[in-house]
Amino acid sequence: MGVMREFLQQQGLDERLLAAVERYRQQYPWQGKRSLALPRYHYYGRDILAAAITAVLAGENLLLVGPKATGKNVLAENLAAIFGRPDWNISFHINTDAAYLLGTDTFRKGAVEFRPGPVYECAEAGGFGVLDEINMARNEALAVLHSLLDFRRILDIPGYGRLHIHPATRFIATMNHGYAGTRELNEALASRFVVLQLPLLDGEGLERLLGLEFSRLTAGGRHLMAQVFLDLQQKSAQAEISSKAVDLRGLLDALHLVELGLPVRQALDMGLVNKCFDAEERALVSDVIALRIAEDMASAELFE
Repeated sequence: MGVMREFLQQQGLDERLLAAVERYRQQYPWQGKRSLALPRYHYYGRDILAAAITAVLAGENLLLVGPKATGKNVLAENLAAIFGRPDWNISFHINTDAAYLLGTDTFRKGAVEFRPGPVYECAEAGGFGVLDEINMARNEALAVLHSLLDFRRILDIPGYGRLHIHPATRFIATMNHGYAGTRELNEALASRFVVLQLPLLDGEGLERLLGLEFSRLTAGGRHLMAQVFLDLQQKSAQAEISSKAVDLRGLLDALHLVELGLPVRQALDMGLVNKCFDAEERALVSDVIALRIAEDMASAELFE
């Protein structure tokens, strides 16, 4: 497990749990062509990591629930890396149908053959399927999910028989309330998961993440940027602004621009403020940032 084991030991996870993960990896060594999951960020949170790892070891489907910037996809990628499996990221939207998920007929070299979809590939190979924003799934996709996540672990492929899901396969779904187009999971689908509610990142976690991403960012810069993000998070929780500007990826993007010399406020406008397309909300977000960031703050004030 290498780097991931060292990380989990630093997080204080029980050695018995790590030994169980090692047994899983030895039982299901990955020998396929697809690259193994290699997460860009670590997920910090011992209790959440322990619970998620235990669910995977138990063979459960795992549903990660939480607002923006709680690290749902980061945790899913970390789990795939911890268990030494490749991951398939399967996003749900209005056009996600059974043919996309399972596969479809295609004409090749004068013959009709089956072209597998991401769910089929993942289930056959023993990968970790990340079902992103599962509460955006429409009825046709739901029919596939009910079969896919059933305890019998069998997929019916119309015209091609049955696929027995590889025993190493795990499915990890993410769900965020409040996005346009989302809806509540029906009871039949919800019953197929164990559920983890992910907490919001605190200031310490944010500063750690910023320090890992930006080695030249000063301690004061890490603290300042974390506080800006927490301010926006609090305003969103109080319904004073929407969650559009509470965008951790946007903050990281903005800091990449600052590191290359762009003025701080301009970079934050591009990464956070301008994610709000309503002029009044954009002004509110800008005012929140202005309380901590001077109009003329330069890159040299944050980076060494």
